[in-house]
Amino acid sequence: MPSIRSASFLFLLVSTALASLMPRARGEDVFIRVSAGEIDRRESIVSFPLPEGLEAPLRLVGPENAIDRINFPVQVDAQRRGWFVLPQLRHGASSVLQLRAKAPAPRGAEPLQTHPTTGGKVEFLRTGRPVFVYQGQPGAMPRSDIPAIYRRGGYVGEVFSPSGKLLTDDYPPNHIHHHGIWSPWTKTEFEGRNPDFWNMGDGKGRVDFVALDATWSGWVHAGFRSRHQFVDMLAKPEKVALDETWEMRLLNVGGSEKAPVNVFDLDITQRTAGPVPLKLLAYHYGGLGLRGARSWNGTNACSVLTSEGVTDRLASDGKPARWCWVGGDVQGVRTGIAVLGHPDNFRAPQPVRTHPSEPFFCFTPSKSGDWEIKPGQPYVARYRFVVSDGPPDAADIERRWKDFASPPKIEVSAP
Repeated sequence: MPSIRSASFLFLLVSTALASLMPRARGEDVFIRVSAGEIDRRESIVSFPLPEGLEAPLRLVGPENAIDRINFPVQVDAQRRGWFVLPQLRHGASSVLQLRAKAPAPRGAEPLQTHPTTGGKVEFLRTGRPVFVYQGQPGAMPRSDIPAIYRRGGYVGEVFSPSGKLLTDDYPPNHIHHHGIWSPWTKTEFEGRNPDFWNMGDGKGRVDFVALDATWSGWVHAGFRSRHQFVDMLAKPEKVALDETWEMRLLNVGGSEKAPVNVFDLDITQRTAGPVPLKLLAYHYGGLGLRGARSWNGTNACSVLTSEGVTDRLASDGKPARWCWVGGDVQGVRTGIAVLGHPDNFRAPQPVRTHPSEPFFCFTPSKSGDWEIKPGQPYVARYRFVVSDGPPDAADIERRWKDFASPPKIEVSAP
């Protein structure tokens, strides 16, 4: 892995002077100063606002006399933010990089891919291998005996380890309303009624897929944006209580590690659909949920490790955690998924639900007491997933959580 060497402001001054003596391609007089802060950085995801007048494709390069010449792509999103992967930078150090409009693509590199299909289904690929699959419109039931009321979409049904093992379950027999990664609420109050958006079999509430608004592929991340609705089925006629937006990004990191990992982010935004708040009553689950592989089902088949070092599922249940790894054996190989909660999330670090006998995990702020989502005050929750083969590496997960929680500082210098 290439290393970024600390650059002084002398480089910035010399480069600016040279820029005044020769014609430059558009964007080449823009510099990015990256500061590591108090954390050793490795494969950090960095974003910054693009100065006006710059258009893709763009690349960042380091000093021309550097032994390890930095040259990597900058991905531009719909909000005109530039994204790149910072390979390495020691704590306390900073580096000045130059933004260029024309530079050669990295040798042997391959962008991350999304493959949208009919019904809003999106498959995410890395070097041609599936990483996860988003289910937009409800798909076919896995068994004919499942009642139609359980049919739903708007969730991630399949998550794969770097070696290709399936680490999630969908419509598991003992909890057919569970799905790989999904985000409903359980005990609520809306206009005096008590819809339950989690336990669909009760017919009190459900979450509907509305639309797949965007998908993209890229050198830094591939992703999608979609919309869902929380429907109060107790209202006559039925009424939408919440509008939900998902944005997911598969990140181009972790592939060069000795023990590769797949990393992706999920940003959830929920807004009231009208002038009435949705009250979330105290309960021990509801919110961001993860259903692990079917082979993990059973008291001793699933293991957990929290950021607090707790491995007992009974002891960790209901306790706050910055992150939690959930895993077990798939085809005789230990695998797992670490779910990292952002410190800006409501009631962070959020309490977790770690089921005593099933491979079910949940980040649930409702465990700490009643609260509500009010009109004009959206609920925003951000999570990062680190998917791996092998046992959990607590030090690596903690490093990734710190990087997620506090990204490098960016200063943009433009004329």
